[in-house]
Parts: sequence; structure tokens; C-alpha cells
Amino acid sequence: MSFVKQKLVLAVVGMALVCAFAKPAAAQDLKIGVVSLQVVVERAPQTKAVMDALREEFAPVEREILAKQKEIEDLQAKVQKDLAVMGETERRNAEKNLRDLQRDFQRLRTEYQEDSNLRRNEEFGVLQRSILNEVQDYAEQQGYDLIVGDGVLYASTAVNITEEVLRAVEANYQATAP
Repeated sequence: MSFVKQKLVLAVVGMALVCAFAKPAAAQDLKIGVVSLQVVVERAPQTKAVMDALREEFAPVEREILAKQKEIEDLQAKVQKDLAVMGETERRNAEKNLRDLQRDFQRLRTEYQEDSNLRRNEEFGVLQRSILNEVQDYAEQQGYDLIVGDGVLYASTAVNITEEVLRAVEANYQATAP
């Protein structure tokens, strides 16, 4: 589903929910809030912790990639410098070694990108579910009847509780951080 259609569907669902609660609203006041999950995820301390852990996890591979790249550059420079004095066989062997190194480098870089993307997606999936649970807990504790997420086209500051939720997420993180 395209981005615009997805946002339109979310807006329609949001309006339907508001309309469904409109009639009972006469009998009671509804407490409605809006949370930008994207903002909470981007600014949550858990996000920095996840990014730091991933950076540390993949640091050895990054160093290996940089070393392989340096090795290729050094060999290229050596081959260029010695090209005039090399025999035909020696030149072919040097070019083959260079191609093999470049192939290994490309394979290593591709594996690194795939592995790091997979791990990042796994970790951010866990993080998003955790933050969604925290939003739900916050809404229950504060007595909200409806929390609307990212499909909102407009929300006044009176119903936008993103900052309050972010503070609760940060407080929970501080309480459980080692």
C-alpha cells in the first residue's frame, strides 16, 4: 500500500473512532491523546543504547573491512609503481591477486551490510514493541480513553502527549538501566 493511501486509511480509521465515541461523549468526557511514535523512538534513550550496542557488535567487521580496503589500495599503488619493470607473468599474477582481494572485499562488505541491516531491524522491532507497550501503560495509568498514533493529520498541543510519554519512557529506562 502506498504511503499516501496508508496515511489516508489511518486518518479515516482515526475519524471513524472519533465519530464512534462522539455520541457517548455527551454523557462523559473522553480523554484523547496523540503520540508520535517516531519521535519517541528517535529520542528515547533506549535507541541510543541499541545503536551503541550494534556499533560495538559490528566494530570488528568494520575494522576488517577498513584493513582489507587499505590492503587493496597498497597493492594497487605497488602494482602501478612496479608496472614498468614487471614481466608479463608477474603483472598477470599481481592483477589476479588484486582482483581476488577486491572480490573478497566486496563479499565481506555485502555480508556486513546484510548482517548489520538484519540485526538493526531485529533490535528496532523489539524497541518499537517495547515503546508501544510503554505508551499503552502510560495511557492506562493516566486514564486515556484513546491514543492515536502517526496517522494524525493535525493535533493540538492539548492532546499531543508525545513529550509526556517520552519523559515516562526515559524515566522507565533510567529505573531499569544498569
